[in-house]
Amino acid sequence: MDKKLLDILVCPVTKGPLIYDKEHEELVAVAARLAYPIRDGIPVMLEDEARALSEDEAEAWRKQQG
Repeated sequence: MDKKLLDILVCPVTKGPLIYDKEHEELVAVAARLAYPIRDGIPVMLEDEARALSEDEAEAWRKQQG
């Protein structure tokens, strides 16, 4: 994921920051508890396409952010 692109993208729901999850090829919005897929290198920033994070996943991401 291009760092410059990640710096300008925000969650379309909360307008908050996103975290790149390389393992799952997703952009994670912790505040919205959503993970947006990246398909063929292109982030799909549609709420309907996002995967809901479980409370445990969201908490794990919160802890990683420190």
